Amino acid sequence: MNDRAPVVHPFRHAGTGTWSYVVADAATGRAAVIDPVLDFDIASARTSTASAQALVDCVQAGGYGVDWLLETHAHADHLSAAQWLKQVHWPDARVAIGEGIRSVQARFRDVFDLGPDFPVDGSQFDHLFGADDAFAIGGIACRAIPVPGHTSDSCAYLVGDALFVGDSLFMPDAGTARCDFPGGDAATLYRSIRRLFAELPDATRVFVCHDYGPGGREPACETTIGAQKRDNIHVRVGLDEAGFVATREARDASLAMPALIIPSVQVNIRGGALPDPHANGLRYLEFPLDAL
Repeated sequence: MNDRAPVVHPFRHAGTGTWSYVVADAATGRAAVIDPVLDFDIASARTSTASAQALVDCVQAGGYGVDWLLETHAHADHLSAAQWLKQVHWPDARVAIGEGIRSVQARFRDVFDLGPDFPVDGSQFDHLFGADDAFAIGGIACRAIPVPGHTSDSCAYLVGDALFVGDSLFMPDAGTARCDFPGGDAATLYRSIRRLFAELPDATRVFVCHDYGPGGREPACETTIGAQKRDNIHVRVGLDEAGFVATREARDASLAMPALIIPSVQVNIRGGALPDPHANGLRYLEFPLDAL
């Protein structure tokens, strides 16, 4: 096992500003997919798989075999396509997330009235990563690094020299993700990011989960630990924890809830599986009033 650099294929979902990735070991042809998006139109409540199909096309073009479908957390702004990809294309791939998903499931089971029979042990996923668990993509050594703060289940994946940070870090000119969701905490996020800064080389490639092109620039997905330490507007070296918390909490107080938080969370805590159909053959999502 070595730390050679993976091949990274980024895909941007324009509707939500989400970056998904196909990450491959070119030497062995083994791959992982990170944060795949299921298209969802909330006005019609229709799902589609065009964005996920683009990942499939990339995998097929590269001749890769997919071993992992990795989620950085239970996203609040898009539905995961992990289960569709597993069921339709890669039945042997493991859908995985950090073990913090258990607390997220426990918190939202009552919000969505999922009932006492809804498991809150993470069993909807094929694999739960503990803190700093090692795994591999082909011959590339990987590590699951907990980065709580945005959410309590947030997990980054270090794949060779590439770090997939989920919503802990944005591009340097965009700062960091919000921390006002249930289970989020700004001080915890600051410490999570500081750990990344302390442990990883400056040359480590950093791939973000979201970018909205602040200031009108083109959306981007790749930076480095060194650039984050030098330039991140919220958490660069020299900015202390108290200042970060004050800035983050003030910013969060001005933000609207994500448009898809209600459908997204109740699908994503199921590992990307849609709810079971009712007797009429239709599937339904719950919309709790005045709860969030």
